[in-house]
Amino acid sequence: MSWAVTRSLVMLAVLGLLQLGTSDVTSDVKVIYQGWAQVLQTGTFPLDDVTWQYPPLTALVMLVPHWLPWTYFTGFLVMVAVSDAVVLGLLLRASRHGRSRAGAWLWALVVPLLGPTVYCRFDLVVTAVAVVGLLAAATRPRLGGVLAGMGAMLKVWPVLMVLGTPRGRKTRETWIAMVVSALAIGFYYAVTNVGAYSFMSFQENRGVEIESLGALPFYLAHLFGWRGHAEMHYGSTEFLGTGVDLVGKLMVALSLAAFAWLLLWRFRARRWTAATPCDAALAALLLFTVTSRVISPQYLVWLIGIAAVCLVSPQTTQRPTAWLIAAASLFTFLEFPVFFGDLAAFKPLGVSVLIVRNLLLAAAAVVSCRRLWRETMRPEPESVPDALPATVPATVLETPAAAAPETT
Repeated sequence: MSWAVTRSLVMLAVLGLLQLGTSDVTSDVKVIYQGWAQVLQTGTFPLDDVTWQYPPLTALVMLVPHWLPWTYFTGFLVMVAVSDAVVLGLLLRASRHGRSRAGAWLWALVVPLLGPTVYCRFDLVVTAVAVVGLLAAATRPRLGGVLAGMGAMLKVWPVLMVLGTPRGRKTRETWIAMVVSALAIGFYYAVTNVGAYSFMSFQENRGVEIESLGALPFYLAHLFGWRGHAEMHYGSTEFLGTGVDLVGKLMVALSLAAFAWLLLWRFRARRWTAATPCDAALAALLLFTVTSRVISPQYLVWLIGIAAVCLVSPQTTQRPTAWLIAAASLFTFLEFPVFFGDLAAFKPLGVSVLIVRNLLLAAAAVVSCRRLWRETMRPEPESVPDALPATVPATVLETPAAAAPETT
C-alpha cells in the first residue's frame, strides 16, 4: 500500500499535476532519450552527441519504450515503474523466513524522496539489474555474475557488486560469469552496430559537475572572487574556470585510491558473513559516488537499492549507512529540482542544501567503510561441532523461523 501511494505521488509530479520546483525533469526522456532511440534503431550509436556516455547495452533500455504500444514517454514510465515494482517484490521475497523487511520499507519510502527525477531517468532499470544480481549471487553465483556483467554494460557501476564475494569457488564462478557476460554483450554490439564505444571519449572529457563533492571548493572560492562559472557541458552543468582541470584530476586520483583501499580490504579481510557481499557492495558504491566528478540526483537510486539489499540481512553492518543515505536523498530532492537554479547561480540557499547533501554522502561512505573493515577484520568464530543433534535435517539449519507478516 505504501509503495502504491508514494509512486502515485511521484507520477503526479512527473505528469505536472503536482508542482515540485521549476525544472522540467521530463525533457531528458521526451527529447534526449527519444532522440537516441531514433538513432539507435538504425543500427548506429549517437556518434556526434557528447551526452551519450553509456556502455552499449544502454541502447536496449532506450529502445524498449519505442517498441511498446504507447508514446515513447508513456512507454518509458511503464518500463521504470515495472523495474521499481520488481525491486520491491524481490526485497519482500528475500525478507521471508525471519529476515528483515527493513530493506523493502527503505525502498518503498525513500525512493520517492528523490521526487519526479527518479521516474525520468533510466537508473531504476540499472538498479533493478544490480539488485537481482546481488540477491542471486548468494545461492547462484554464476547468475549473479551474468547480471553483474549486464549491469556493467548498462552503466559500469554494477561491476562493484562482485567485490565482496567470498573467496574461493564462489568468487571464481561469479567473476568468470561476469567477464564472459560483459565480453559477449560488448562483442555483439561491436559487430552489429556502428560506434558502440564512442561513449568512452565523451566520458573521459567530462569536468567537475556542480553537484559533486569536487564542486565544494569552487563555491568557497566564489566567495573570495573566483571568476569561474557554471554552464551545460558534456551533458551536465559543470564548472568552467581556473582550477577545474586540477580538481577533476584530483577526483580521478581519489577514485583510484578508493579502489586501492577496496583491494586492500579484500586482501586482508578475515571474516565473511552472509551480509558481507552486500555490505562490501554498498561501501564500494559509496566510494565510487563520492569520488566521482559527477553526482547526479539519480545516483541516489543506486545507493538506496543496494542499501535496501543490505538491510534484508540481520547480520548487516550498514544500518547507520542506510539512514544517512535516506537523509541525503531528501536533501538531493531539495537540491534538484527545487533549488537547482539557486545552486547554479551560487546563491546561499542552493549551495547550503548541496553542502549538507554532500557531507551526508561523505559521512555515509566513511561509516560504511569503517564498519565493513571492523566487522571483517575480526577472526572467524571457532566452530562448535556437534552443537546440534545429527538427526536435525539440513533444511532446518538453513531456514530460520518465519517472521510475522508485515505490510509494505
